[in-house]
Order: sequence, then C-alpha cells, then structure tokens
Amino acid sequence: MNLHQPPHYWRTLLVLARASNLPTVWSNCFAGWLLGGGGHGGKFFGVCVGSTFLYVGGMFLNDAFDADFDRQHRRQRPIPSGALSEREVWWWGFIFIALGATILFLMGTLTAIFTVWLIGCILVYDAIHKAVALSPLLMAGCRLLLYLVGAAVSKNGVTGLVVWSALALACYIVGLSYLARKETSRNSLPHWPGYFLAAPIVLAALVNGAGHGKISSTISFLLALWILWCLRHAFWTAQRNIGFTVSLLLAGIPLVDWLALGGGTLLSSALFLLFFFLALFFQRFIRAT
Repeated sequence: MNLHQPPHYWRTLLVLARASNLPTVWSNCFAGWLLGGGGHGGKFFGVCVGSTFLYVGGMFLNDAFDADFDRQHRRQRPIPSGALSEREVWWWGFIFIALGATILFLMGTLTAIFTVWLIGCILVYDAIHKAVALSPLLMAGCRLLLYLVGAAVSKNGVTGLVVWSALALACYIVGLSYLARKETSRNSLPHWPGYFLAAPIVLAALVNGAGHGKISSTISFLLALWILWCLRHAFWTAQRNIGFTVSLLLAGIPLVDWLALGGGTLLSSALFLLFFFLALFFQRFIRAT
C-alpha cells in the first residue's frame, strides 16, 4: 500500500473499513476481558489489535462480495465508484484477516479456537448475508465471539457470566441487524426487533444483585432511553430513517457492554463511555453502515 497516496484514498480505506465502528469492537473485547476477571494488560491490547484487523478485513471482504450488488444499487461505494479496484479490496481484505488471525493465534489455544470460529462467521456472513434472511444470526455470532476471545486471555477465562452476557449482546445485534436489512424497504416495520434490543436490560435485571442494583438500574435506564431514541427515527417519525437508527444503535454497543459489567470501576465506566462517544463522533465523518 503506497504511503504517499492522496487524502481521498485514505478516506476510502476508512469508508471500506467502517472505521467508525471500531470503538465498539474494542468495547466488546474490553467487556469480555473484564467479565473474565481482567489480567495482563498486554494480552488485552493484543486481543484489541488482532480483533481490529479481523473487523477491518471482514468489512473489506463485505464490499468485495457485494461488488455486483453495489454496482446496481449503491454506486457510491468504493468499488463501483472506481475509488478502489475490486481486486485490491479482495487482496487487502484477506491480508487483514491473516494479520488478525496471526496475532490471536499466538495468544493461546483457546483464543485460537475462538478465532477460527470468528473468522468462519465473518466469511460466511460476508458471502451470504444478502441472500439469507437469517444472516443477522451470523453477525450476532461475530460479536458474541469477540466477548469469548476477550475472555479467553483473561484471568478467569470464559465464565458463565461471560457466555450469558455475550448471548445478550448477540440478541441486541440480531435486533439492529434485522432493522439494517430493512433499510431500503418501504413496507411497515415489525416491532419484534425491539424486544431483542431489550435483552441486555433483562439479563442485567436478573444477574445484578445487591451492591450493584442502583448502578445497574441507572445504566439500564440510560440504555433503554438510548434504544427508544434510536427507534424513534424508524417508527415514530413521518420521514423514517432506518439507516440513522441502525448507526445510532451500533454506537450504543458500548452501553450494552457497560451494562454487562453492572457499571464496573470508575475507570472502566469512563472507558465504555469514551468508546460510545468516539463511535458517535467518528460517525460524523465515516458512515457506520
């Protein structure tokens, strides 16, 4: 990759990578690592770097697989617009996947196993998501596995709470991913995705006991308000904007992660909020979808 490319070339790469969503990837890794008991900061950093490469590679390959569709329906995307060649996008997508896999494979057997599953979910999703109605389950599986990858390098490993929290996050992703599939539809939207978005709040009510009740309830309230604000743009306005709703729900993933910790420490709370606001800020420059 030529380091002396003009600025618009680098912006194109950021668009392909959906770079505005990267804070949510780091937040997922952070939540999984903390839920597993934390531990060595270097391992957490390695998980973040490896997961970043996998996410970016997956997004590049997403456009590569969708090139024919985009030529017909989304001509502003980098490949049909001529900003990058299809071959180059394929090439860099697999390079990023390989880099991420190499880093995560070096972090232990369990991490390597989860990484293989994660790469499988990414590639299958990219290949079939336009054709299969149940593809939101694959996207949810990718986010679930980020929790497991993060927990695999933590002090206590993959605990029951990690798994349940990952499943709650997966439900949230199913809800927003289904809405994303309806972005260009003019038909009325069903309300059931909203029930999936509420799964993290339900889990928090079940597992956060004395000592964390007030904090957890406060975060649950904030997350519920955010979800309702997001859904407003899809259900309760004359000019619905499903893409905007999905983008905001994506930015809300760190709030889901924060709730999974029941608040956590002051430092971890600050970091989850930082990831949330970074995602919103980056969306001002790079679309999330």
